Amino acid sequence: MNNKIIEVQNIKVNIANVNDNDYICISDFGKYKEGKSKADDIIRNWLRNRITLEFLGTWESIYNPNFNSVEFDGFRKSAGLHTFTLSVTEWCDKTNAIGIYSKRGKYGGTYAHKDIAFEFASAISPVFKLYLIKEFERLKELENQNREWDVKRILTKNNYLIHTDAIKNYILPDNDFYKNREWLKYAEEADVLNVAVFNTTAKKWRELNPDLAKTSNVRDYATINELTVLSNLESHNAELIKEGKSKEERFETLSEIAKYQLNILNNAEKIKLLGNGNKEE
Repeated sequence: MNNKIIEVQNIKVNIANVNDNDYICISDFGKYKEGKSKADDIIRNWLRNRITLEFLGTWESIYNPNFNSVEFDGFRKSAGLHTFTLSVTEWCDKTNAIGIYSKRGKYGGTYAHKDIAFEFASAISPVFKLYLIKEFERLKELENQNREWDVKRILTKNNYLIHTDAIKNYILPDNDFYKNREWLKYAEEADVLNVAVFNTTAKKWRELNPDLAKTSNVRDYATINELTVLSNLESHNAELIKEGKSKEERFETLSEIAKYQLNILNNAEKIKLLGNGNKEE
C-alpha cells in the first residue's frame, strides 16, 4: 500500500490506496486547527454527531454488504447524548465498517474513503474542503496522465521485441564476427526510428543532455503521441526488414508515416483542448 501526499493550504495530507479506492488521512486535517484542538479530538467529536452517523451508515449500506446495521442503529439512537462517545476503532469493530479506519506506525492516523473525507473536511472548514477537493482532483488527473504514458511505454517495449527479432533473423549475418557486436545493429535500427520520430539519434541526444543522459534516454522524455507513433513504427520497420528493404528505403517510408501520424494525433489533441475551452466558457 503506497501513500501519496498532496498539499492543501500548506498542510501535507497523506492518501492511501486500498483495494483500488483512495483513502485520505483525515488526521492530517487537524493541523488546520492547530492550537484549537487535537486531530483525534476533532474526529471523536465529529463521530458523536447524529448527522455524521447517518452519513456513515448510509455510505456503508451502499458500499459494504457486510455492514452490521443492527449495531449501527444502536449508535444512531445514542448519538447526541452527553454521555455518548465513539472512537473509529469501536465503530469499525462493532459495525464492520470499511469506509474509515485507523492505522499505526509509518503513515499512521485515521483514514477515510474520499467520500467520507470530503464530508469530514466540512467540519474543519468549508474553505479547506474546497482546496482539498481541488488538490485531490489535480492528483488524479496527474495519475491518469502518467498511467496513459506508462501504457504507451509498455506497448513500445513490447513492439521493440518484434523489432529486434526481425533484426536478428533478417539483418544480422550468421558468423562469429557479429555475434559479439550485434548490439551495433540493434542501435543502428533504433536510431532509424529515433530520427524518424524525434529527429535526433540517441548519441546526439545524450551529447545535448549530458545530465539527463546519466539516468535516462530520449524515449523517456517522449510525449504520449510520440510513443504511440514509435510503437507503430517498430511494427512497420519489422515488416519492411522482412521484405528486404534497405535502410534508406525504410527510413524514407518510416519518416513519412511518423510525420503523418504525429500530425493527426497532435491536431486531434488541439481540437480536444479547444473543445474543452469552449465548454468552460
